[in-house]
Amino acid sequence: MKTKLTILIALILLLAALAYITADFFFSGQDTSSNPFDYKLEDLRRSDSLETAYREIHHFTPGLDQISGITTDHGDRIIVSGQGGVEVYTPEGILISKLPAEGFVRCIAIAPGGKMYLGIENYIVIMDPAGKIVGRWNPVSEKSILTSIAVHRGNIFVADAGEKTVYRFDSTGRLINRIGEKDTLSGIPGFVVPSPWFDLGIGRDDELWVVNPGRHSLEAYTPDGKLISSWGKSSMHNDGFCGCCNPSNFAVLPDGSFVTSEKGIERIKVIRPSGELDCMVAVPSQFEPGTKGLDLAVDSHERVLVLDPWKKQVRIFVRE
Repeated sequence: MKTKLTILIALILLLAALAYITADFFFSGQDTSSNPFDYKLEDLRRSDSLETAYREIHHFTPGLDQISGITTDHGDRIIVSGQGGVEVYTPEGILISKLPAEGFVRCIAIAPGGKMYLGIENYIVIMDPAGKIVGRWNPVSEKSILTSIAVHRGNIFVADAGEKTVYRFDSTGRLINRIGEKDTLSGIPGFVVPSPWFDLGIGRDDELWVVNPGRHSLEAYTPDGKLISSWGKSSMHNDGFCGCCNPSNFAVLPDGSFVTSEKGIERIKVIRPSGELDCMVAVPSQFEPGTKGLDLAVDSHERVLVLDPWKKQVRIFVRE
């Protein structure tokens, strides 16, 4: 019995010694109170801010309780959507009309004739220019979260973050096809959408551009779903995108360049059609930390319109 106890004590002492040696070998000289691989967004917000090529010339506060979407029509009127409906403003930010709708209008698009397509949770409401509801399209899926709409040449393209796909409807609401679902034979990687930030828009050559937020890229498609091209770069610095889902929103300038916004590191920048950084529109210090949902629009004068839900403002930027 005494021999067994002696062996047990010796084994415990040996294990303790090995643990001490191992700890000393791997951790000697290190400050274990901090993670050397950890990066602080606040430091990056300060250190990676280039000078902006744009300046903010004006802002105004919409009357909706919450704001989510922004677009313009052919007269450069500014249309804002959010909780309870839509508001229409002059290019200078003077209220023209309030158009009520039930629910949270997350996104909105305007057809050439002025008809409005409103994405409300998982269904679409169609409103005429006077605000009269003239149609409703039932959900494609109960899991749908509609985050962006674009109208082009009789097609209505709708981004669904819940189903991680893009729908192409005709003007009657008939589903023609889905776009962007994974297809290895066609080289389509499939959308990675970790959260409801999933934007789309029309390019200068009539192609459909869709953000693939989890892959930090934008992809161009034909209306029937053929992948044309893509660009993007994963980086925490200004020339790329980082986080779970960026860019969160974008708009297209007449020359084909992209204006993009991000969350996590709140910044807005212009990216050339080739995918290279052109300039900064706004840097993190111009936003409240934690700001999300910086929806974007561009008018005929190439002003960049920024919807800032945290400050509850529409902010207007022009290039210097």
